[in-house]
Amino acid sequence: MNKKRALLIDTALALFYTKGINSIGINEILKTSGVAKRTLYSHFASKEALVLAALKQRHENFITWLEGKLSAADSDPEVIKQLFNALGNWFNNKEPSLGDFRGCFFINTAAEFSDKDSDISLYCSAHKEEVRLLLKNKLSNSSPVLLDAICIMKEGAITTAYVTGKGSEVTSKCIKILSAL
Repeated sequence: MNKKRALLIDTALALFYTKGINSIGINEILKTSGVAKRTLYSHFASKEALVLAALKQRHENFITWLEGKLSAADSDPEVIKQLFNALGNWFNNKEPSLGDFRGCFFINTAAEFSDKDSDISLYCSAHKEEVRLLLKNKLSNSSPVLLDAICIMKEGAITTAYVTGKGSEVTSKCIKILSAL
């Protein structure tokens, strides 16, 4: 990937994740990155195209991170434990590859776009489906109820940890509840 393009994506992702997409303008991205406006528009036709590139990068980072965290799990209880322990580490800013915890970039982004048929909203939805598929493939129990419970609790844990700041409490409760299923 071109260095300037990568710098623009990295800068945009950091700013969007920290401050929100609608509060960040192109000029702030240019100022922070040190890249010229002409260069930005040679790589991205619009701010929406840059948002999509930032979403794609975060998606790749998150999927790689999650696959790594779940790779050693050899049973369904272990998948659940590894998932929520990893989330707890993220909530407590102990996952450098994901950066400081600011909630889910995909939930946050989808909340800023009211058109559910926009490319941005559709990408956020596709991310959630891919995470679900990754979890499904790690589980030996093919029960859709278990998968639904894990996914709903994962999303709730992320949101609750962000809103309350009580990530460790949230994840330990999730592990306890899911272990009882």
